[in-house]
Amino acid sequence: MAEALAAEDMRRRNPVKRVGYLGALFVALSLVWYSYTWVAHVALNAQLNQVKNDIQARSKEYDEVQSNRKKSADSQKRLDALLNLSASRFLMGNLLNAVQQVYVPNVQILRLQVVQSYTQKEQPSEKQGLPPRILSCTEKTTLMLDAKDTSSNPGDQVNKYRDAVAKLDYFKTNLNATNGVRLTGPPQQNSLEGKSFVQFTLECRFNEKTK
Repeated sequence: MAEALAAEDMRRRNPVKRVGYLGALFVALSLVWYSYTWVAHVALNAQLNQVKNDIQARSKEYDEVQSNRKKSADSQKRLDALLNLSASRFLMGNLLNAVQQVYVPNVQILRLQVVQSYTQKEQPSEKQGLPPRILSCTEKTTLMLDAKDTSSNPGDQVNKYRDAVAKLDYFKTNLNATNGVRLTGPPQQNSLEGKSFVQFTLECRFNEKTK
């Protein structure tokens, strides 16, 4: 009986068996730690992907906002240019008032014509499909005056009329300083019902306006 108890006690105290138990426990703990780490890794990857998606979405929104801001700025610039041009536009009423103030005896205006043209300086858009960017717009205005001289000596009043136009304050302020008023060609001698007269044309070039 004593021998059986001693053998049982030796079996329980067997170091190999204890090492086996400890090894099994270590393996179990390792599996638990690995499972926890793997789950945490999967969760972190999911969070990382979510953050990347959010950043990408915000980047697209930012690019879209920047593009809209640029379009808005360009539109506002064009609107300001149009408002500026409208505020300083050529007024026909002022012109007609000035023309009727020019008086030289025996000179009669036959026709008045205003020719306006606009030249734009553009910069091609960097993005395909967008209209070019307008950097500036230049307004050119020319007044053509057809008149006739019916004085006793037709032709004497032509230069006087031209000088009268050039000296009027309105034209002096608004016309080009160089060749603001000039004859487009030599006066033409004509007659009607036995009365002679000279027909001539004045070209008045206004100062260019760039907006």
